[in-house]
Amino acid sequence: MAIENTQQFRGVYHVLGGIISPMDGIGPNDLEIDSLIQRIASGSVKEIIMALSTTMEGDTTNFYIYRKIKDFPVQVTTIARGIAIGDELEYADEITLGRSILNRVPYDVPTASGKA
Repeated sequence: MAIENTQQFRGVYHVLGGIISPMDGIGPNDLEIDSLIQRIASGSVKEIIMALSTTMEGDTTNFYIYRKIKDFPVQVTTIARGIAIGDELEYADEITLGRSILNRVPYDVPTASGKA
């Protein structure tokens, strides 16, 4: 729902039903990963946007899926991660701050119309 509420995504969702979490006894076979691979193999998917939690388990699930689909002719992207608008830099954790630096974008000066 969070992604849908942005009104920025115009595609089809694939719900995995969770994330890989060995501590909770959830492995890849407990998720809808095989059905995702079947959808990709059908040739109808052009891009996969990884939009999972930014936790160790979310990153593990992203990596697992990437390894399974890397040889298919599909673009694999992930949602941007970084400092939220309105957050104070001094309160950001080191991983988030580090990713923000690695994934920095060119600075554009907005004009009065809101466009650079």
